[in-house]
Amino acid sequence: MSATPPPTHPHEAAGKLVLLRHGETEWSKSGQHTGRTDLPLTEHGEVLARAAGKLLTGYNFALQLASPLQRAQRTAQLAGLSPQTEEDLLEWDYGGYEGRTTKEIRAELGYAWSVFRDGVVPGQTPGETVEEVAARASRVLARVIPALADGDVALVGHGHALRILTTVFLRQEVRMAAQLLLDAGSVSVLQFEREQPAVRTWNRLPSLPTD
Repeated sequence: MSATPPPTHPHEAAGKLVLLRHGETEWSKSGQHTGRTDLPLTEHGEVLARAAGKLLTGYNFALQLASPLQRAQRTAQLAGLSPQTEEDLLEWDYGGYEGRTTKEIRAELGYAWSVFRDGVVPGQTPGETVEEVAARASRVLARVIPALADGDVALVGHGHALRILTTVFLRQEVRMAAQLLLDAGSVSVLQFEREQPAVRTWNRLPSLPTD
């Protein structure tokens, strides 16, 4: 499936789309799938978020959006942003695989399961398909791409959802997101170059204090 963002006028979109993944949580540290579970940042996650703010200097944000979950909201705050809340930036709903690691899921299923290829099963929440996450990403892009005519846009969110949003922006098959690694606390920058969606910077990690 190729996901194409809604029609826009990229020749007018001079701004940059800045993606900030939230800082570390206990589950991101352990590799547990963290969808709708509302975990706080670890102490190291807060350090990452503050440091990531230094990578945002020099941008002229016309719009700032963040997932409603506390790990994204706190990251935005520590990075010096004041975003509006955007429900469509929520992380993938992993359903019955929430809180479980890939290793655990593969041991249960007996094959090399991949969330991007094989999806999830219902649990305490219904779960989402990759296409449903991509549809949410398309709605986010429909809102933010016009704002790029007025300046830069910051999106603060989650690893898998931001990776899928990037494939939608690039007009690529959404499962390509499996090949886009995105670390906690990282900053990535997308933009239009001669009317074509492009990646300027990917998965840039901030420099951390040494003391």
